Amino acid sequence: MPAPLLEMRQIVKTFGSLRANDQVDFDVQAGEIHALLGENGAGKTTLMNILYGLYQPDGGEIYWKGERISLHSPRDAIRHRIGMIHQHLMLVPNFTVLENILVGLPSPREPLLPVQETLIRLQDFATQYGLPIDPTLKVRQLPLGLQQRVEILKALFRGADLLILDEPTAVLSPLEVEEFFAILKNLVGKGVSIIFISHKLEEVLRISDRITVLRHGRRVGTIETRHATQQILAEMMVGRAVALDYSFPKGGAAQPVLELKGVSLVRPKAGRVLKDITFTLHSGEILGIAGIDGNGQEELADVVCGLIPYTEGEMRLEGQPILNPTPRKMKAAGLGYVPADRQRVGLVKNFSIAHNLVLKSLDDPPYNAHGFLREKVVRLNAQQIIQEFDIRAAGPMQPVGELSGGNQQKVILGRELQLARRLLVAVHPTRGLDIGATESVHRFLYAQKQKGIGILLISADLDEILALSDRIAVLFRGEILGIVPGEVDSLPAISRMMLGERLEAIA
Repeated sequence: MPAPLLEMRQIVKTFGSLRANDQVDFDVQAGEIHALLGENGAGKTTLMNILYGLYQPDGGEIYWKGERISLHSPRDAIRHRIGMIHQHLMLVPNFTVLENILVGLPSPREPLLPVQETLIRLQDFATQYGLPIDPTLKVRQLPLGLQQRVEILKALFRGADLLILDEPTAVLSPLEVEEFFAILKNLVGKGVSIIFISHKLEEVLRISDRITVLRHGRRVGTIETRHATQQILAEMMVGRAVALDYSFPKGGAAQPVLELKGVSLVRPKAGRVLKDITFTLHSGEILGIAGIDGNGQEELADVVCGLIPYTEGEMRLEGQPILNPTPRKMKAAGLGYVPADRQRVGLVKNFSIAHNLVLKSLDDPPYNAHGFLREKVVRLNAQQIIQEFDIRAAGPMQPVGELSGGNQQKVILGRELQLARRLLVAVHPTRGLDIGATESVHRFLYAQKQKGIGILLISADLDEILALSDRIAVLFRGEILGIVPGEVDSLPAISRMMLGERLEAIA
């Protein structure tokens, strides 16, 4: 094998007591796509932030084209022809494509050209790399897939020989992912090398030449993609055997539990964020809400849970109108809520597991008697839930902030499933969890469905939506564009609706 384009040796990075990178070795050959794989928190982004000059390593060396280099800032990385496209795009929405690409250039490499000539030059450059785009458009007018192209063009215009892509498909629909992979293959054909950061097994197997796996900040190993399988990679990521091929039977629905008719939400600054939402969720059914993040999913959850009053329309629970819903009223009606942000909304990190499990029931029997909390009953409840949900903890009085992400999510599920006598709203229930914890959460949700609970599942993970849902509604710019069966055959229609096509126009 020839000398690598990039070599990182024994990289160490520590944040307080956390060693985010622990003597990590990583290299990239010229003209390859090298995937960096690992669960959230494995150290992938930290390692690449070091390569891009955003963090300074506490130990180790970086070699670029055989020469040892120091990267003290992104400007240093760009000077060495290294570009990075972050998961959250770094563009100015009110600038044009051209302005975004030119802004921040250290200095003109030659006398400034007239605007029209610069536009033509940029269009030629974009066509050369298979990234056609109108440079006069404002970035805010572009869908996320095209905004990502702007970021790539910006890096290439600065002369990048190596592109770092951090979770680049997280905000893309399936159709946009296909287009994006074609772009990457074209870039490699033009001599660009790529580091592809992801936690999605199927994607890295499709697009990469080699795969390096990180776990808990350490490099587990590097494998040629042609020798890898999803099972091998999953075990490298998690450190044990995990079940990947599991599915849940889809069943017919029974009585309506939740009905929304013409529900809209208008907010003072954002305008109409939900538009005429109409659907029925039945008992014993999982209704998935699919869509690219930011299309009104979390606002829909807030409306159903009574956190935000809707502006227009009607909401019914088991046929009865819910007027002016509030969190207290919805809890009393039998609703459980798994929020998107378990750290900020779902838990009080310095409270014990036991007290987090009764956060919403502090005034209710059997936990409260005559205004006093019955600590013995609270602890007994915690012991039962710890056992039932296999929460790995020192005991019921351990602060919940000391638990892993998967065990924190089990605490929330244990609490909310006690409350969910009729209805459960679960928002991104497995985001940030490892493969094993994800499987556990899926099984808990399916068990509730079998008990007759209606589940509104909101997730940006389309694989999760397809695995669990009986039906799938697609949300685009606050509007449901169609509802389809929760089957793989529905994927083409879902993909097109995620980009704004209505179901009736597709059929």
